[in-house]
Amino acid sequence: MPTPCDPLLRHVLRDEALTRGLGDIEARMLVEWVADWTELLADAARTEDDAWSCVRRLCRRGRAIGRFVRLWSDPDGRGAAGQLAAAERFAWPLPTRAVDPADLMHHILTWENQHPEG
Repeated sequence: MPTPCDPLLRHVLRDEALTRGLGDIEARMLVEWVADWTELLADAARTEDDAWSCVRRLCRRGRAIGRFVRLWSDPDGRGAAGQLAAAERFAWPLPTRAVDPADLMHHILTWENQHPEG
């Protein structure tokens, strides 16, 4: 039996740390990505506890992705962004130059969707 999705989605939408410091476009993309995966996880989870555990991990990953985009967008933060990527074991290719934050977020989330175990 699928887990009710509404409480999980409310949890995602109330997570202010998910979008802190991001521009409107990047924040919207990230929230939509986390919400879409939340719905899929709720549907696939065997138990409600499993669903909550998966969504908490997903939110943590989303917050880390948001931090990476925020750090990379500041030329002085690129070293910290690289350290964060290593600590979080991000498998997507790191940018090699300055990138528009919205383009970077889109690139990362597309990669994450294509490599969900990443």
